[in-house]
Amino acid sequence: MTQLNAIQAGQKGRIVSIEGDNRFIGRITSIGLTIGCSVEMICNERKRPVLLFSRDTMIALGSRECEHISLEVEG
Repeated sequence: MTQLNAIQAGQKGRIVSIEGDNRFIGRITSIGLTIGCSVEMICNERKRPVLLFSRDTMIALGSRECEHISLEVEG
């Protein structure tokens, strides 16, 4: 498993776990990031929000938030 903020632009994966308090998990799942969901990294640059594509939507998350989301990287 790999943390979401550790993959590079163009890589794809499937969410296998989301860690955190109920508020964080509720917010992340309300924007469509759930266990089993496929994601594609669009942009992952230091000191900038992480941009990813999932469920036909572009999503921006802070890199510290991405530390709590684990992926199974494809390919």
